[in-house]
Amino acid sequence: MTRWWLLPLLFLLPMLATCGRDEPGATNPTHVSSAPGATSTVTPSATATASAKAGEPTPASSLAGATHAPPPPPATSAVPKTLLLQSALGGKRFPRPIELGAFPDNRVFVAEQDGLVTLYALDGRETGTLFDIRSQVSRAGNEEGLLSLALAPRFPADPYLYTYYSVAGGERRTRLSRFQVVGDAVAGGSELVILEVAQPFSNHKGGAIRFGPDGMLYLGLGDGGSANDPGNRAQNLDVLLGKMLRLDVSRARTGATYEVPADNPFVGQSGARGEVWAYGLRNPWRSAFDPATGLLWVADVGQNAVEEVAVVRRGENHGWPQFEGNNCIKSCDRDGRTFPLAAYTHAEGCSITGGVVYRGRAVPGLVGWYLYADFCSGRVWALSAAGGMPVQLLGPVGGRSIASFGTDASGEVYLLIHGGAVQRVVGVE
Repeated sequence: MTRWWLLPLLFLLPMLATCGRDEPGATNPTHVSSAPGATSTVTPSATATASAKAGEPTPASSLAGATHAPPPPPATSAVPKTLLLQSALGGKRFPRPIELGAFPDNRVFVAEQDGLVTLYALDGRETGTLFDIRSQVSRAGNEEGLLSLALAPRFPADPYLYTYYSVAGGERRTRLSRFQVVGDAVAGGSELVILEVAQPFSNHKGGAIRFGPDGMLYLGLGDGGSANDPGNRAQNLDVLLGKMLRLDVSRARTGATYEVPADNPFVGQSGARGEVWAYGLRNPWRSAFDPATGLLWVADVGQNAVEEVAVVRRGENHGWPQFEGNNCIKSCDRDGRTFPLAAYTHAEGCSITGGVVYRGRAVPGLVGWYLYADFCSGRVWALSAAGGMPVQLLGPVGGRSIASFGTDASGEVYLLIHGGAVQRVVGVE
């Protein structure tokens, strides 16, 4: 077992989710972050803390017609201090992994940014190529490529996988597609294009595909790129960029690739797209549903001052580009804005990587904690899913860049590192 302890802060190459760091400056954040190397003292906003303690935000599974949600189960009473990791999948190194998830027969898939998806047994044996769309994927920009993959909620009975990727050739755009899986591989010619979105710039693609406990597909889109959201797309309800989308793909077919759920918040509203579930996002890089509560946790990459964690609910406005975290940029009107549950400044990193709420069994001390990381500094934090302060767990992981988190069929958590071996969480002290 390899133990990784706190190491000096390392700043690495820009991440898949990092916007250009030469963007114009913003005012200092209104909250306080700890100095590098110290236990984090980042303070959630008062509104966010009150919501968490009251059992809000509402679980996705009970959003339709619900007025109050049950409070999430409490996290373990002990505060974890240090995360213990072990190389997984036989120590194989991946150049740019972006997704890991459970596959039948106690296997996992690993998706890479260039468009290749491979199956592995947990002991590291490669068991085949699930998917290869390298010829269809654009890697023209650092943040372009295959950005997410998710299996259908009832897979393999419902034998489909869904992808979100930058499209090679033609005008710059991203695509949400469905493919049919036969055995252990995608069937040739089975792509059904569900949605395409024009992209004005090469960065801020977001793109995590997640199925909620309600069976709907949730897709987080970035604001389209550049600095300060020049098109004000994140606040414009008539465009899909800068939004969390919620789609019903259960009856997807040629000519009718998705339906807009009737209980989406802006259905029937003039000047708004019915697909929108929440808005005001900059570049949501990784999201995850808590399997115990149904809450949708999202990490939104900041511009050049503040990185943030939020739980995204129906109809919420998360403030970008008027706010970066709690930081006023274009407008100081806080009315109707949802502020982060936790945030940190660029004294501690430069690009947040969203993770998962741990609900596995191998590490009881982490149950009920949301794990997230910073790509540049390699720091990993835990935030109590029941509300509370973030806790720094460890320093840079082998000097490499944490690009994503994944889980296997048992709910055990893995860290995906650009240029390194996948790391499995095996303990906590």
